[in-house]
Amino acid sequence: MSLDPLAPTELAAVVTYLEMREPPVVAIPPSPLRLDSRPAITADAYRALFRKVGAPWLWFSRLLQSDAELTTLLHDPAYAFHAVIDEAGNDVGILELDFRAVGECELSFVGLVPTLAGHGHGGWLIAEAVSRAWAHTGVTRVHVHTCTLDHPAALAAYRRAGFNPYARAIERFADPRAAGVLSPDDAPQVALLGTLASPAASCA
Repeated sequence: MSLDPLAPTELAAVVTYLEMREPPVVAIPPSPLRLDSRPAITADAYRALFRKVGAPWLWFSRLLQSDAELTTLLHDPAYAFHAVIDEAGNDVGILELDFRAVGECELSFVGLVPTLAGHGHGGWLIAEAVSRAWAHTGVTRVHVHTCTLDHPAALAAYRRAGFNPYARAIERFADPRAAGVLSPDDAPQVALLGTLASPAASCA
């Protein structure tokens, strides 16, 4: 066993990759939430919702993309962006399905605001994601990845939904809070060290 030191402005995460090769026989549980497809969402509106959902878990990769890059991705007919809506009509989550690889669907981002955690809504959202992925013509593989900076229940939830883990990796990247991409107050469960870093690619 070894411990590899990180710079004060670096973070590391263990990434677990999961997949399913056939549709699971699992019913979608009931939920007061609903999905709203938004194929024409603007870059600014997307970033606001992405921050709302992902900042507590240090999601930041989309925040490094330019307006042009984000617009090209989100408006691609093979990329499906959905906002999760609560009973009051508020945006409380995101679901992104990437069908750009032939025969595959990646669950790129699946998440809800932290206040909804622990009420079974995550299981509903993953079941909806899996159902919509397999409903797409020609899909033979659905895959997703999560990391140790995500919600601690995420990996177990994916496995309950029928995903099988098949690989792991260790990823190192600049802390987005030290880099100024996210607020220093985001993700207090992860200690913030240092004051300056350069943005880098991430599992988030």
